[in-house]
Amino acid sequence: MIPRTVYEAEHEQFRDSVGKFLEAEAVPYHDQWEKDGQVDRGIWNKAGELGILGPTVPEELGGSGVDFRYNTIVSEECIKRGLSGLGFTLHSDISIPYIIHNGSAELIQKYIPRCLTGEIVTAIAMTEPGTGSDLQGIKTTAVLDGDEYILNGSKTFITNGQQADVVIVVCKTDPAAGAKGISLLMVDAGTPGFEKGQNLEKIGLKAQDTSELFFQDVRVPKENLLGKEGHGFIYLMQELPQERLSIAVGAMASCESVLQQTVDYVKERKAFGKPIATFQNTQFTLAGLDAEITAMRVFVDKCIELHVDGKLDTVTASKAKLAATELQGRVVDQCLQLFGGYGYMWEYPVARAFADARVQRIYGGTSEVMKLIIGRELFA
Repeated sequence: MIPRTVYEAEHEQFRDSVGKFLEAEAVPYHDQWEKDGQVDRGIWNKAGELGILGPTVPEELGGSGVDFRYNTIVSEECIKRGLSGLGFTLHSDISIPYIIHNGSAELIQKYIPRCLTGEIVTAIAMTEPGTGSDLQGIKTTAVLDGDEYILNGSKTFITNGQQADVVIVVCKTDPAAGAKGISLLMVDAGTPGFEKGQNLEKIGLKAQDTSELFFQDVRVPKENLLGKEGHGFIYLMQELPQERLSIAVGAMASCESVLQQTVDYVKERKAFGKPIATFQNTQFTLAGLDAEITAMRVFVDKCIELHVDGKLDTVTASKAKLAATELQGRVVDQCLQLFGGYGYMWEYPVARAFADARVQRIYGGTSEVMKLIIGRELFA
């Protein structure tokens, strides 16, 4: 693997501290969290103490004010250890930026400091049972009544849904206006009429709480509107490149981790009296994957650099998300094959990585949606 130049010495120092934290506070407990369907709530507070949550938040708000590479390090270190339950990336890379970039000074002061300490866990509620990637097709509505919005609707597949203390809800404040009628509301857990449904049972990401959310005549102060009414779709489009880059970063961390696990395993596993690492098929399979991973790593690292410089556009981020997650699917599938029957056993990390990887081509915009975005530029 060629050296990575995207990170500097201070980034690697942070990586070391994150790794030690995860080894001590997460790795020993993750099997139990998978059985529980969610992580221990206390891990959020411990992560906050170390500065893992929202590191890019400005210092005046209690953050470290560092660049986005610190966020990617947290994601990489979690994923390479198979810590699928930690919703830190959703919290730091997706939810917090919506508040920072679009919230009023009052909302920022109310929520951000506690988001950094782990006192508040966030979620963002976009997907609905009948919409999927079609954000313009959402049915959840918010009607202004005096100084409050009355929120009605439902959401599904919401990461951090069970543990969330505040949820950013994508809703329509003007159903007749299409994309121009979409707004973002911050809704506190415990608000009358806001109910959390079941913790959904998934084929992967077993330790990550993923929920249905229901809103019935929920009264939300109009001060909890993020930005301007009707500008929600614009805000969503502005933040999606970072979300898709985060997914690509996670995909590459998974690819590299699974490849190394497989290289180690085939040196030990024997068939016909000798290690399967000596077979040409094994060497060719892993050599091909290694080459693809190296090439994709260079591209994703370049996207990280572009994003840090404020130059990552929607199409390039979509290319990274599409290409990295499709590669991840091939890597985990072909590597699992080399484990034989053991690769199908949940106790082996490759089996968990296989199950966890499948959703990468779905959330954050499906692979098909990524192709639409890329295709529009090609044929514009």
